[in-house]
Amino acid sequence: MLRAYSGSRLFLRFVGFLLVFAVIGIVIDQIIISIIVGCIALLGWHYRQITRLNYWLWKDRKLTPPQGTGSWEGIFNGIYRLQGKNRRRVGQLASLLSRFRQGAEALPDAAVVLDSDHNILWCNKLAQLVLGFVWPQDNGQRIDNLIRHPDFSAYLKTGKFNEPLELTSPLSENRLLEIRLMSYGDRQLLLIARDITRINQLEGMRKEFVANVSHELKTPLTVLQGYLEIMQSMEEADSMNQKPLKLMQQQTRRMQSMVEQLLVLSRIEDGADIDLEKTINMQAMLDILKDEASALAMDEYEVEFQCEEHLDCHGNEVQIRSACTNLISNAIRYTEPGGKITVRWQQVASGAKFSVTDNGLGIAAQHIGRLTERFYRVDNARSSKTGGSGLGLAIVKHALNHHYSELHITSELEKGSCFSFIIPSHLLVNR
Repeated sequence: MLRAYSGSRLFLRFVGFLLVFAVIGIVIDQIIISIIVGCIALLGWHYRQITRLNYWLWKDRKLTPPQGTGSWEGIFNGIYRLQGKNRRRVGQLASLLSRFRQGAEALPDAAVVLDSDHNILWCNKLAQLVLGFVWPQDNGQRIDNLIRHPDFSAYLKTGKFNEPLELTSPLSENRLLEIRLMSYGDRQLLLIARDITRINQLEGMRKEFVANVSHELKTPLTVLQGYLEIMQSMEEADSMNQKPLKLMQQQTRRMQSMVEQLLVLSRIEDGADIDLEKTINMQAMLDILKDEASALAMDEYEVEFQCEEHLDCHGNEVQIRSACTNLISNAIRYTEPGGKITVRWQQVASGAKFSVTDNGLGIAAQHIGRLTERFYRVDNARSSKTGGSGLGLAIVKHALNHHYSELHITSELEKGSCFSFIIPSHLLVNR
């Protein structure tokens, strides 16, 4: 079929048509006039085909083109073929769009598609229920005209969507939403809104439960510790009861330490509104930490402090000190006697860096990502031996979160570890 519409065949048809009129001209002895008449007839025929094509494209509702002849047959058939391809592509796109919308409707979260100017292009049904949108009436509306919340407007203006935003639902002040924005395609945004009211309530209940239980355990543990000390003092030095009483005292002290850490963790978690304007005298605090580390090391470890003077910061001294203490005590606890622990406090490009480096046992790579989880311990047997509770690094994590910092861990088995964090520049005291 394609060969029938090739340029050479069409040219041969045209030449043959002119030869016919040339022969007629020879017969009637008017060859030029005959060829001119043939050309005019050919132009009239082409104009007729153009008129038929124009009528079919703009007025005729039929899908099939008019029957073409000669050189126009290929044009009509080609247009019809392209129309068939377009119909198939439109059908495929419609099917793909339908599947996309069905998938978006099945999402457990509200989904809204925005353009580069934050105008709404599409939203699923859950967005209408959670955010109060009305579709399709809200099509083309700016989303900050519908979600009128200062925090949301500021979140949009920053253009930094690495962290989600929590805000109250525009439909109910008793419901809390987590909103995420993700860029995709041609400068478009996908907004995902999730109702986290229940999660937030459960988290609050968990914190309250841990704080209450920890507080209630303090008194009976203190009483138990006191009676154990009395019982131990009443026994002879070579009594067979001395060993079990000593073990009971050790476990009681361990439980008391765990309760104290749980209470500290609860206070730090609840202290989201801490005063970051207060100045921490880091030199004085590090001197105290140095004395505590020396007492904990008991001449069995080499503990070295390398601290830059007059490098103070703003924040909560109790929380920063708790974070530093936990890192230093962990380094001593998980390093074999004779090992070296180096504590540094120095200025870096992004702020001030506190680091604790040891040459101890090290940590396998698969455990590093979970070290800041509550009660997570790399080796339960080793932690029981050293008295570890699995709460120290969780305390560090939450304390640092309140100071716009995070814990960085590098470690290699049998070679040691380095735990560090950076206090950002805006929290440093101008010198």
